Amino acid sequence: MMTGAKRKRSTVWRKIQAVRLEDIKAWCMRRLPILTWVPVYNWKENLVPDTVSGMMLAIQQVTQGTFALTSLISANAVERLVPSVRTNFTANNNSGILGLSEFEMQRIGVAAAVSFLGGIIQVVMFMLQLGSATFLLTEPVISAMTTGAATHVVTSQVKYLLGMKMPYISGPLAFFHIYAYVFENIRSVQLEALLLSLLSIVVLVLVKELNEKYHRNIKVVLPIDLLLIIATSIACYYADMEYVYGIEVVGNIPKGLPSPKAPSMSVLPEVVTEAFGVALVGYVASLALAQGSAKKFKYSVDDNQEFLAHGLSNVIPSFFFCIPSAAAMGRTALLYSTGAKTQVACLISCVLILVVIYTIGPLLYWLPMCVLASIIVVGLKGMLMQFRDLKKYWNVDKIDWSIWVSTYVFTICFAANVGLLYGVMCTIAIVIFRFPRAKTLNLKNMKEVEYKYKVEDNCESLKQVKIVSVNSPLVFLNARKFHADLLKIIQKDGMSSQCEQNTLLCSFSNGSCHGELVQPCHNDRHVLILDCSGLNFFDYTGVSVLLQIYVDCKNRYIDVLLAHCKGSLIKAMQYGGNLDSENPVFFESISSAIDAIPIHRNYSKFSEQSEL
Repeated sequence: MMTGAKRKRSTVWRKIQAVRLEDIKAWCMRRLPILTWVPVYNWKENLVPDTVSGMMLAIQQVTQGTFALTSLISANAVERLVPSVRTNFTANNNSGILGLSEFEMQRIGVAAAVSFLGGIIQVVMFMLQLGSATFLLTEPVISAMTTGAATHVVTSQVKYLLGMKMPYISGPLAFFHIYAYVFENIRSVQLEALLLSLLSIVVLVLVKELNEKYHRNIKVVLPIDLLLIIATSIACYYADMEYVYGIEVVGNIPKGLPSPKAPSMSVLPEVVTEAFGVALVGYVASLALAQGSAKKFKYSVDDNQEFLAHGLSNVIPSFFFCIPSAAAMGRTALLYSTGAKTQVACLISCVLILVVIYTIGPLLYWLPMCVLASIIVVGLKGMLMQFRDLKKYWNVDKIDWSIWVSTYVFTICFAANVGLLYGVMCTIAIVIFRFPRAKTLNLKNMKEVEYKYKVEDNCESLKQVKIVSVNSPLVFLNARKFHADLLKIIQKDGMSSQCEQNTLLCSFSNGSCHGELVQPCHNDRHVLILDCSGLNFFDYTGVSVLLQIYVDCKNRYIDVLLAHCKGSLIKAMQYGGNLDSENPVFFESISSAIDAIPIHRNYSKFSEQSEL
């Protein structure tokens, strides 16, 4: 009996171990995506374009550095705790780390502490699964916050563009104080630096526009940032601009990486505000770019996974005295334009950056600061161009327009994290006011109905129509739920035929498809009618979801018709574009929509009416 009991316990224990190992393996595969895509990497097709893109990305990384918005937030902490005016340290007090002085290491240590604590906050947010709350970050709020933060970065570079000596100005309304100081001391503008800045900006914008226009015709874009750095550094060295004209240069750049060392724990309580700013602003800006890429290339983004990834990428480098980082629009756009296929391009870029750190860094001593500032400002062009979003928000939903404007004003008056918080709170308040019983859409029971306007000659046609009633407002709070519920209805009862079901699932889930996609059957078309009589109000996010559903269904040979639409919804969707100009989409009633459907005997038969 004892032997049998021991054998039974041993069997149970092996099963438990097997289950635990499977769980651990599944967790690792989910949280370390590299374990999933590296084994199936197509070396023959992807290595060359990834290598080219990685090289171009490294060139841009050298010239622009890390994310400008998080760098600006970190700079606030550095200047507050270790001001530029040296009090306790001198340039001759060597710290023994890469030849840097104690004063310099104090400033770097503060930035590293911000990175460490910001990363810890992001990891904690991952553990609390706060990624599910990202639906509160609406597109107008993100657009306004990033645009305002980009405006702050441009403002921080004004003193270098003009060659002015300016004290560090921070705090509320610092944006206006900086420009007030510039105008009060306009006579101190250095003409040589101003001319060099203007020339650099003109050259950068012109060449980048040409690269963007003709990138399909040329395999490798012109690395104008690198060429400009080389040209101006050589000119500055031989013309001795630092001493003859007084142009400020980058100066000494230490070679190599320091030995790992934990950030100073005593500084952490002093940088809590900036750490939260880095954690939130960096995450939001990166998530916006990730979601844009996911929409473009048809894959899914795990919001919580993004918290973990960015948190670790801030915590671990902080031990090497690195400052906070995040994704940047300029680098993302460069990967698009240079034809990057996978994340191998980023790995190659990292290797090349290490080569620069260990070998080429000191050669940038003579780079004029006004040129570096010009590169940074032009790199922010994509974010600054988001001002154009105001027109579409005005045409779609004026409340979203007002949220954008007020969030932008709060961002430039205070800080990016304050503007982000205001935008979220303002959005919630407005939705509560407009949507008293705010809730996500719930899928109700599907019922068989008989259409009172059926006639004998088109009975077959009417059985081919699926009608979905939308009985709630469509805003950012429930847009994702609406999308998911509609997907369930389309999948159920053969809405999509077997030959097209895989592609439909891939498109509607906006996720990554595993395996080969089956091409849809051209003759097996379906009709989906959305009854919008209960759609009382909507916002920009809701309209975007409707348009995305329309485009995806059209690509999968599902005709989408909208009935009982209010004039404002029709106007908003027409402004958004992508609607069929030949066939009508909007109808006064369900019956008129059904009457407009051509009769095809090869349509699938269904006669359910669903409510969302």
